[in-house]
This record gives sequence, structure tokens and C-alpha cells, in this order.
Amino acid sequence: MQDRAIRLWWLALAAALIPLITIHLTYLVSVVEGHVALCVPYWDSCTSISRTGRHGTAYFIFKGTMLPAAMLGLLYWILNGFWLKHLGVGPRARVWVPLLGVTSCLALGAYTVALGHEGDGFNLMRRIGVVVYLSFTFLCELLISGALCQHPRWQRQGRRMLWLSELVLLVGIASVILNAVSPDLYHRTDNAFEWVFALLINLHALWIAWLWRQSGFRGRLWTR
Repeated sequence: MQDRAIRLWWLALAAALIPLITIHLTYLVSVVEGHVALCVPYWDSCTSISRTGRHGTAYFIFKGTMLPAAMLGLLYWILNGFWLKHLGVGPRARVWVPLLGVTSCLALGAYTVALGHEGDGFNLMRRIGVVVYLSFTFLCELLISGALCQHPRWQRQGRRMLWLSELVLLVGIASVILNAVSPDLYHRTDNAFEWVFALLINLHALWIAWLWRQSGFRGRLWTR
């Protein structure tokens, strides 16, 4: 019997980079093909992330990458539970992170399937999908950050990741307050909030990938 250890940080890196690269690639393709305007969506709020993948070539790029990304995300969140167990921290997070993470990835898959199709059912699926994906991903990252604060080696990293999670929360709260105070201004800027939120949660995932590498997190394969 042979026992071989495989480094897993590359999987976390792919889980973080694929969605991030996809939304920027589909935006550029949509600009080239004339489906959206050229701007900086992070503050110009000229287009939503969804719109970048609704038409033309970008439609196929978005679906062809986001659906595999959702499947990869399922494994990524399950492995995060094992990683926390390996570190000996976050007994509750070990349970909730895989559960919430898998749900978020299923929601991403539903959102991706519904994107580009008309009808009340598809619109509802898309709206629920994006809300569940973003909110549950945020909760997973918050739980991981809190769990790392309990580890002697990664305590400082955990606190910094909590600061990043707090920034994500502030962005979400700011959008809610703006919608309540000035709906017209909110509708002119809501796309920018979405882009910033997506960027921050993927930066958090990149951070986790780096910690997987630094901690030597590995999987093992056995052959007979």
C-alpha cells in the first residue's frame, strides 16, 4: 500500500480566483461586444455582475466557469471543516462552515443556471441564489476568522481576517441604510456595492488559501 500526501492550497486558490477572474473577464467581453458600457464598476456602478454574463460570448463564459466553480466550492468548504479540525479550533465552526458553505455553493449554481433566462421563476431563483450565496459565504468566512483567533500561531491572522469580515459587514449595512434613506441614490449605486462585496469575500478566500499553504494542509491518497 502506498500513501501519498497532496497539498490542497491550490484548490483553495482556484476556488477564490475562478469567480473573481470570471466576473472581470465576462465584463470585459461584454464591453467589447457592446452589451455593457466601459467604466469602473466598483464606483461608477454602471453594470451589475449579473448583466456581464447575460449576453453574447460572456453568457457561455460565465456559465462554463461559474458552474464548475460552484462544484469546486462544495469541496472547498467541506475541506475547511477538516482544516479547522486539523488545527484543533472552532468545534462549532467545523460543523457550520461545511453546512453553510455547501448551501452557498448550491445557491451559486442555481443563480448561474437562472442567469440569462426570463420569467418570474428564473428571476426569483436568481435573486434568492445571489443573496444566499453572498450572505452564507460571508458567514462561513466570519466563522473561520473567529475560529483562527483561538489558535496560538494564527491568532493574529484571525484578528486581521475578522477586520476584513467587519469591512464586508459595513459594506452590507451601508447599502441597507442607503436604500432606506435615499432609494434613488441606492439604485444608482447598488451595483457598485455588489462588486465591492464580491471582491472582499474573494480576497478573504485568497487569504485562506495562503493559510492552507502556510499550515501545510494536505490530503492523503492510498493505493493498493
